Amino acid sequence: MEQKIYSIEMGAAKCAVDLGDGSERGEYVDQDYILHKMGRPHRAISLMYCYYPLDKTWPVRARDAFADQEVSFQWDYPYDDYFTYKGGIGGTTDGEPFTCMKDVRRHGQDVILTMTIDPNLTDDYLIKIAQELRTYGRMQLRINHEATGNWFSFTKRATYQQIADFYVRFHNIIKKEAPNVSTILCIGGVEHPEKGGEIEMEKEFADAVRATDIWSVDKYMSLHWGWPYDVADVGGTSFSRSKVSDTYNLTKLSQKRYKELCGGVQKPMVMSEFNADGDVTGPYDQAAMIKEFCDMLKNDPEQGWFSGFTFYQFRDRGRLGLEIEDPNNKNVGIEQPALQTYKEIIHDDYFYPSMKQGEEQQLPVTLRWGGSEDATGIAIPLHFDKSPVFCEATFDEPLNLMMEINGKWFYKSPEAKTIDFMPAFFEKPLDGAADLTLKIFAPPATGENDPSQGDDWQTNYYTTITKLPNIRIRFAPIIEG
Repeated sequence: MEQKIYSIEMGAAKCAVDLGDGSERGEYVDQDYILHKMGRPHRAISLMYCYYPLDKTWPVRARDAFADQEVSFQWDYPYDDYFTYKGGIGGTTDGEPFTCMKDVRRHGQDVILTMTIDPNLTDDYLIKIAQELRTYGRMQLRINHEATGNWFSFTKRATYQQIADFYVRFHNIIKKEAPNVSTILCIGGVEHPEKGGEIEMEKEFADAVRATDIWSVDKYMSLHWGWPYDVADVGGTSFSRSKVSDTYNLTKLSQKRYKELCGGVQKPMVMSEFNADGDVTGPYDQAAMIKEFCDMLKNDPEQGWFSGFTFYQFRDRGRLGLEIEDPNNKNVGIEQPALQTYKEIIHDDYFYPSMKQGEEQQLPVTLRWGGSEDATGIAIPLHFDKSPVFCEATFDEPLNLMMEINGKWFYKSPEAKTIDFMPAFFEKPLDGAADLTLKIFAPPATGENDPSQGDDWQTNYYTTITKLPNIRIRFAPIIEG
């Protein structure tokens, strides 16, 4: 019997979940590992880089360039201790962050690129960056985040008004050179509502609030900012903890004030860094605070004001990760209680992308990848007599695919032939007979969009499937014992 297939549309979740991967506190973890661990892709993966190309030691990372410098605070280096952006004028797109961005997009996720940038750079430097981001689809660019603070190097090189003006200048260049990219303004927001409800440095950053595509704040419900140069302990002054409700309410007040500054115009509101620091709370309260905040989002009678958050981060050398980096081996992560809590959150319908099945399709069929919140795939109905012992799909075509069955996602690279779907039934075995749907989407195999595909190439990528996989399902061992 010929296998029926249907179109399926993937859309936005009620609240998107993004994940930080690598920073000054941890190394980049490849997306295959994260996908297996979390069971689903995120809307976006946040990558953190810096760009100070006029500095003498550039592009050597700060911790290496100034290894002989005495440092007592994470941001005491002449420029920020993030991974260095290897592109730009005189640079190359063969290294980071482009290798990581391709990895992220191959695995069905959008890119959030955070960049701290020398605000004294001329337009030609910024135009070059914008041009290098054209092929990465509907990515987001967070420019000089936490801009109302005083720790990053860019705040020591310009006035706050100059930093705000730089943001608007770079935003305008992005709109002209890379319209596929959305900009994120991350500033202090409302911190002292008793003082009139204004955002931090409102006079300086009001125009940036109006110009940007996305509003943001960073909110840690607890944080040890003295890490790794001291230990958070009783009597110390390099850490803090807030009530979850206070963090929630300040975020909501910030969104309200951003909207007022824009004359009532609504833009997406996100939290670009969100977590509770286990250095302060310990691992159990950390997990409980994360859950409490997400429960507040779900149960808030005023829906629609908040678009998503980025959990900071997957693996951390301190206690801000779902995993802690093994001090003996940086390639090994030690799972924390927060990981299971977070995994349950992101599989909740409220935080899960929407799926809408459409009309029956005939081969060949063309799949469209517009991004993790806008993609057209195919759905293959499958019947199961009971929980399977074998379930796999073998492909003849060298396709790059993201697939979901029974709530678990799988990646297929162009080189892979057979994908074993049995892990979808290890955590969620079937109780009896069931009808499930295998959902298939096709993000770009190289991680980049193809300019030859048509006028909409910057925001859409197309893949044609001419042959369905051979799906093998068995409900008993091949040889009974």
